[in-house]
Amino acid sequence: MATDTSSGFPCALTLNVPFPDARLASVALQALRVDKELSLLVKRDLSAVAAEGSSDPTVLRVEYKAATNRMLRVAVNSCLDSLALVLEVQEELDVDAVEKRRAQGKSR
Repeated sequence: MATDTSSGFPCALTLNVPFPDARLASVALQALRVDKELSLLVKRDLSAVAAEGSSDPTVLRVEYKAATNRMLRVAVNSCLDSLALVLEVQEELDVDAVEKRRAQGKSR
């Protein structure tokens, strides 16, 4: 957790969530981007970035800044709950990802 007292948001946290491919990372990004932060004491930035050694944006990056540790914790917990739902839906309903994973499992 980083601190930056000059901006009024001394508490910060960055989450990097890897996905199997860029499409799934993009879907997660779009799903999470819909929900805005309710508090003016929390700032969130969502983006899809490339993993080290890759050119495809397969990592969902969530950057949080907050006025207090408590506000940061509440915001991150809410984001993780939403992310868990997105991942569950992708796992259950994304037929392309499931088929790709099965094909990779057979080729090993």
